[in-house]
Amino acid sequence: MAKDGLPLFRRLTEFLRRLFAAESKRYLCDDCKWDYGNACTRRERPNALRCPDYKKR
Repeated sequence: MAKDGLPLFRRLTEFLRRLFAAESKRYLCDDCKWDYGNACTRRERPNALRCPDYKKR
């Protein structure tokens, strides 16, 4: 297991998804329901491209 707690296979999969993503590189945090104060404590914030907690405002 790596320093960030994710298994190598998962990190590799996420890297390849981001590398070959056909979607635009917009940050989810810009229009997320949880983007205020300390509501979101994810490390990726404010530059997350993928997030399991994302909810559109």
